[in-house]
Amino acid sequence: MRLIELSPPGEKVVTGTMLFTTDDIIRFAKQFDPQPFHVDVEVARHYVSGALCASGWHTCAGWMKTFLAYWAQESGRLIAEGQQPPKLGPSPGFQKLQWLRPVYAGDSITYSVTMVDSRPLATRPGTFINRTLNEGVNQDGQLVMRYEGSVLEFE
Repeated sequence: MRLIELSPPGEKVVTGTMLFTTDDIIRFAKQFDPQPFHVDVEVARHYVSGALCASGWHTCAGWMKTFLAYWAQESGRLIAEGQQPPKLGPSPGFQKLQWLRPVYAGDSITYSVTMVDSRPLATRPGTFINRTLNEGVNQDGQLVMRYEGSVLEFE
Protein backbone atom coordinates (compact mmCIF):
# COMPACT_ATOMS: atom_id res chain seq x y z
CA MET A 1 0.00 0.00 0.00
CA ARG A 2 1.23 3.49 -0.88
CA LEU A 3 0.61 6.55 1.28
CA ILE A 4 -1.22 8.27 -1.59
CA GLU A 5 -3.71 5.36 -1.60
CA LEU A 6 -4.23 5.68 2.13
CA SER A 7 -4.48 9.50 2.05
CA PRO A 8 -5.58 10.76 -1.38
CA PRO A 9 -4.55 14.30 -2.39
CA GLY A 10 -6.70 16.98 -0.78
CA GLU A 11 -7.95 14.76 2.07
CA LYS A 12 -7.10 16.42 5.40
CA VAL A 13 -6.17 14.02 8.20
CA VAL A 14 -6.29 15.32 11.77
CA THR A 15 -3.33 13.87 13.63
CA GLY A 16 -4.05 15.09 17.15
CA THR A 17 -4.31 18.00 19.56
CA MET A 18 -1.70 19.36 21.93
CA LEU A 19 -2.29 21.68 24.91
CA PHE A 20 0.40 24.33 25.43
CA THR A 21 0.86 25.06 29.14
CA THR A 22 2.93 27.85 30.67
CA ASP A 23 5.37 25.30 32.10
CA ASP A 24 5.75 23.49 28.77
CA ILE A 25 6.29 26.74 26.86
CA ILE A 26 8.98 27.92 29.27
CA ARG A 27 10.67 24.50 29.50
CA PHE A 28 10.91 24.15 25.71
CA ALA A 29 12.04 27.74 25.21
CA LYS A 30 14.73 27.60 27.89
CA GLN A 31 16.25 24.64 26.11
CA PHE A 32 15.75 25.56 22.45
CA ASP A 33 14.61 29.19 21.96
CA PRO A 34 15.39 31.29 25.06
CA GLN A 35 14.00 34.59 23.85
CA PRO A 36 12.48 36.71 26.65
CA PHE A 37 8.89 36.51 25.38
CA HIS A 38 9.09 32.69 25.52
CA VAL A 39 10.68 32.29 28.95
CA ASP A 40 9.42 35.14 31.17
CA VAL A 41 5.71 35.79 31.73
CA GLU A 42 6.22 39.35 33.00
CA VAL A 43 8.66 40.38 30.27
CA ALA A 44 6.40 38.86 27.60
CA ARG A 45 3.58 41.24 28.57
CA HIS A 46 5.64 44.12 27.18
CA TYR A 47 6.42 42.49 23.84
CA VAL A 48 4.33 42.62 20.68
CA SER A 49 2.43 39.42 21.54
CA GLY A 50 1.31 40.89 24.89
CA ALA A 51 1.70 37.60 26.78
CA LEU A 52 3.89 34.54 27.04
CA CYS A 53 3.76 32.62 23.78
CA ALA A 54 5.25 29.39 22.52
CA SER A 55 8.26 29.30 20.26
CA GLY A 56 7.33 28.62 16.65
CA TRP A 57 9.72 25.68 16.83
CA HIS A 58 7.65 24.36 19.75
CA THR A 59 4.51 24.51 17.60
CA CYS A 60 6.34 22.61 14.86
CA ALA A 61 7.56 20.02 17.37
CA GLY A 62 3.91 19.62 18.41
CA TRP A 63 3.03 18.79 14.81
CA MET A 64 5.72 16.09 14.73
CA LYS A 65 4.68 14.68 18.10
CA THR A 66 1.04 14.31 17.07
CA PHE A 67 1.92 12.98 13.63
CA LEU A 68 4.18 10.25 15.02
CA ALA A 69 1.52 9.17 17.53
CA TYR A 70 -1.11 9.16 14.76
CA TRP A 71 1.18 7.20 12.41
CA ALA A 72 1.97 4.57 15.04
CA GLN A 73 -1.76 4.07 15.65
CA GLU A 74 -2.58 4.03 11.93
CA SER A 75 0.21 1.54 11.21
CA GLY A 76 -1.08 -0.70 14.01
CA ARG A 77 -4.59 -0.52 12.60
CA LEU A 78 -3.41 -1.50 9.11
CA ILE A 79 -1.33 -4.40 10.44
CA ALA A 80 -4.33 -5.64 12.50
CA GLU A 81 -6.36 -5.60 9.26
CA GLY A 82 -3.67 -7.69 7.53
CA GLN A 83 -2.28 -4.83 5.44
CA GLN A 84 1.29 -3.61 5.16
CA PRO A 85 1.50 0.09 6.08
CA PRO A 86 3.48 2.41 3.82
CA LYS A 87 7.18 2.53 4.74
CA LEU A 88 7.91 6.16 5.46
CA GLY A 89 11.43 7.44 5.84
CA PRO A 90 13.10 10.71 6.59
CA SER A 91 12.05 14.07 5.26
CA PRO A 92 14.35 15.78 2.77
CA GLY A 93 13.03 19.15 3.99
CA PHE A 94 10.18 21.60 4.08
CA GLN A 95 9.18 24.91 2.51
CA LYS A 96 7.05 27.95 3.24
CA LEU A 97 6.99 27.63 7.03
CA GLN A 98 4.61 30.23 8.45
CA TRP A 99 3.89 31.07 12.08
CA LEU A 100 0.66 32.98 11.52
CA ARG A 101 -0.35 33.89 15.07
CA PRO A 102 1.01 33.39 18.56
CA VAL A 103 0.29 30.24 20.53
CA TYR A 104 -0.41 31.27 24.12
CA ALA A 105 -0.42 29.28 27.33
CA GLY A 106 -3.74 27.45 27.49
CA ASP A 107 -4.12 27.15 23.73
CA SER A 108 -4.93 23.73 22.27
CA ILE A 109 -3.54 23.26 18.80
CA THR A 110 -5.08 20.65 16.51
CA TYR A 111 -2.68 19.45 13.84
CA SER A 112 -3.36 18.01 10.40
CA VAL A 113 -1.63 16.71 7.31
CA THR A 114 -2.99 16.84 3.75
CA MET A 115 -1.37 14.94 0.89
CA VAL A 116 -0.57 17.25 -2.03
CA ASP A 117 1.11 14.84 -4.44
CA SER A 118 3.52 11.95 -4.76
CA ARG A 119 6.10 11.10 -7.38
CA PRO A 120 8.79 8.47 -7.89
CA LEU A 121 12.42 9.49 -7.51
CA ALA A 122 14.23 9.01 -10.81
CA THR A 123 17.52 8.28 -9.04
CA ARG A 124 16.15 5.63 -6.64
CA PRO A 125 13.74 3.06 -8.07
CA GLY A 126 11.09 2.07 -5.55
CA THR A 127 11.41 5.35 -3.67
CA PHE A 128 8.81 8.10 -3.76
CA ILE A 129 8.65 11.62 -2.46
CA ASN A 130 5.35 12.71 -0.95
CA ARG A 131 4.52 16.40 -0.63
CA THR A 132 2.17 17.43 2.17
CA LEU A 133 0.50 20.53 3.59
CA ASN A 134 0.82 20.55 7.38
CA GLU A 135 -1.20 22.85 9.62
CA GLY A 136 -2.02 23.71 13.21
CA VAL A 137 -5.28 25.38 14.26
CA ASN A 138 -6.09 26.76 17.70
CA GLN A 139 -9.23 26.10 19.73
CA ASP A 140 -10.90 29.12 18.07
CA GLY A 141 -10.38 27.68 14.58
CA GLN A 142 -7.56 30.11 13.78
CA LEU A 143 -4.63 28.87 11.73
CA VAL A 144 -1.47 29.32 13.80
CA MET A 145 1.14 27.50 11.71
CA ARG A 146 1.50 25.99 8.26
CA TYR A 147 4.24 24.52 6.11
CA GLU A 148 4.74 22.37 3.05
CA GLY A 149 6.60 19.19 3.93
CA SER A 150 7.98 16.20 2.15
CA VAL A 151 8.64 12.65 3.24
CA LEU A 152 10.30 9.76 1.49
CA GLU A 153 8.46 6.47 1.02
CA PHE A 154 10.02 3.12 0.18
CA GLU A 155 8.51 0.03 -1.49
